[in-house]
Amino acid sequence: MEAVASGIAAGDGLALAMQRAGGAFPPLVRGLVAVGDAGGRDAEALRDVAAALERGIRGRRELRAALAGPALRLVMALAAISVLILVNGAITDLDGKAVDILGLGLTGRAGAIRFLTAVAGVVVLAVLAWPLLARSWADHGLARTIAARIPILGPAVRSAEAAAWCKAAGLASHAGLDAGRLVGLASSAAPGLRIAAGRVEERLRGGATLDEALAAEGRLPRTVLEAVAVGEMTGTTAESLDRLAGRLDEEARAGFTAAVGAVGFIAWAAVAGLVALVVFRFGSFYAGILNQARTL
Repeated sequence: MEAVASGIAAGDGLALAMQRAGGAFPPLVRGLVAVGDAGGRDAEALRDVAAALERGIRGRRELRAALAGPALRLVMALAAISVLILVNGAITDLDGKAVDILGLGLTGRAGAIRFLTAVAGVVVLAVLAWPLLARSWADHGLARTIAARIPILGPAVRSAEAAAWCKAAGLASHAGLDAGRLVGLASSAAPGLRIAAGRVEERLRGGATLDEALAAEGRLPRTVLEAVAVGEMTGTTAESLDRLAGRLDEEARAGFTAAVGAVGFIAWAAVAGLVALVVFRFGSFYAGILNQARTL
C-alpha cells in the first residue's frame, strides 16, 4: 500500500501504481482496475474486484470446511495404524513366530517410529510445496495448467478465466475503448486467455469482424465469441459480455463446489479403504490361526 500511495503521489494512475507494487495484487485485480482507470469507471471496476475476491475467499472457506472432516478421520486412521504396528511386534502365531498382520513390513516400536517418520516427511514436503503451488496457480503456471485438465475442476477454472475476460472486456466496451485496448486490458485481467492486441487490430484492418479476429487466435471459448458476435450485430457488446460474465461466474461457482465435494469424497473413500484393509488383514490373520489350529 505504501508503494501504491507513493505512485499516486507521484502522479501515476491507480492501475499503474498497483502494477509497480510487484506481485502484491493478483492479475485479475490489476487488470480490472486498469480497465476502470482507462475508461473512467473506477467505482464499477472496484465493485467487480471486491465481488471476485469475496467469491475466492468464500470458496477457500468452503474447501477447508469440506476437508476438515476427512482430514480428521485420516489422522485418526494413521494413529490407529501406528498403534497396530506397535502391538504387531508382540503378536506371534502358534509356532511362536512373529507375524506381520498389516503386511507393511513394520512391527514393534521401531516399525511404529519408521511409519510416523515417513508420515511426518510427507507432511513436511506438502507444507514446503504448498507456497510453490500457490504461486504457480496465481501466475497461471503449471499448477493451473494441470488443474484445467482435471474433470469437474478444469471446466470451473476455464469458466472463471472466461468470466474475468468478459468482465474486463465489458468494462472497456462501456468506456468506448478501441478494440486493441479492449483486448489488451481483458488479457491483463485474464492472463490465461492472453491475446496479442496487435494481431487482432491487423485482422480488423483487413476487414474481419471482432469475433472473427478473436476466433483466429484460438484462445477464447465459443460462448465468448458468440457473445461478441451478438454484441457487434446489435450494438450491445458491453451488455452481452456482462450477461455472459454473470453466467460464467455461476458455472465456475457450481464447478468449484462440485470439485470440493469430490475432494471430500475421495478423502473419505481413502480412509474407508484404509480401515477396510486393516480389518481384512486382521480377519485373514485370525482365519489363518484357526486353520493352523485345526491342522494341529
